[in-house]
Amino acid sequence: MRNAYADEITKLAADDPRIVLLVGDIGNKLFDSFRERFPERFFNCGVAEANMISMAAGLAMNGLRPYAYTITPFITMRCLEQIRVDVCYHEQPVVLCGVGSGLSYAANGATHHSCEDIACLRSLPGMSVVCPGDATEVRLAVRAAAKERGPVYLRLGKKGEPMVHLTPPDFRIGKVLPVRDGREVALLATGSILPVAIAAAERLEAAGISAQVVSFHTVKPLDTEYLADAFARFRVVATIEEHSILGGLGGSVAEWLADQEGPRARLVRIGTPDTFLHEAGGQTHARRLVGLTAEAIAERVRSAFGAAAPSDPILAVRS
Repeated sequence: MRNAYADEITKLAADDPRIVLLVGDIGNKLFDSFRERFPERFFNCGVAEANMISMAAGLAMNGLRPYAYTITPFITMRCLEQIRVDVCYHEQPVVLCGVGSGLSYAANGATHHSCEDIACLRSLPGMSVVCPGDATEVRLAVRAAAKERGPVYLRLGKKGEPMVHLTPPDFRIGKVLPVRDGREVALLATGSILPVAIAAAERLEAAGISAQVVSFHTVKPLDTEYLADAFARFRVVATIEEHSILGGLGGSVAEWLADQEGPRARLVRIGTPDTFLHEAGGQTHARRLVGLTAEAIAERVRSAFGAAAPSDPILAVRS
C-alpha cells in the first residue's frame, strides 16, 4: 500500500501543481521520485508531527493541497489537537495519510499499534475517514481525496497486502465497493483486512452460508443507502476491521442502527478487543491473538447466523 501511495502521489503532483507532500522523517527512499521531480513541494518536517500538521494547515490556507504522511499513531493521536484546531476547525483540505495502521507494525510494540485512530478522527467535525482495502483502492483514494473540500484521513496498511481488484472499480468516497456476491450474510470490511474477509466468506460458503463481501472503505461518511438495504435483506451483517470494536466501523454502524426502525438483521462487530496487546510478534501472529483470521471470523458469523433464526421476531417479516 505504501508503494502505491508514493507512486500515485507523484503522478498526482504532476497533474496538479497545488499538491505538496509533507513527511515526518520517514519514507525518504520511498519518495525519491517525488523529491527529485518536485523538490520545492517536498517537506521533511522531522520527528515533529504536531508542527507538520500546523504547516499543512497553513499551506492549505494559501491555496495548496497538502498531503501529510507518517506512521499512523504518530499522525493521529500524537497531534490530535493540531488536527482538530488547525485543520478541522478551519475546514482546510489537508489529507492525512497514516501508514502501518492497525497491527501492521505489531512487532514494534504498543507505541506503533493503532487500533483507536478511526475512533479519534471520525469524531472530528468535517473529517472524512477512508480506509482502502488494497493498493488499487489506495491509488483511487489518493485522487479522490484531492477533490474533497475538507480534510480527509487515509488509513493505509504497510506493504505486501494482497490485491483484491483486478481492474480499477468505481471508487467514490462514501460509497461501498461490492467485492463478492452473497444472499444470507453481509461482511463489511474496512482497510487491509479485506482479503481476510474474502477468505472468511469462502469458508462460510463451504459451510453452506452465502456471504456477500463489500469493501466499506469509507467509515465517515457512512454509506447509509447500502446499510439500509443490507439490514433489510440479510440475516446477519458483520463489520470487520483491524481496529478496536469501540468507535470504528462497528461503532459507526451500531450508532446508525440505533436510530433505525423496523425489521433489521443481527449486527456482529468484529475487531480488536478493548485491551492493549502485550505480546510481541508480527501482524499475522497479532491477528491470530485477537481473532482476526479467516477461521475465527467465519466462526463468529456462522454462530450469529445460527442464532438469528428466521423465527426471530425481528426477522419474521422477511421469512
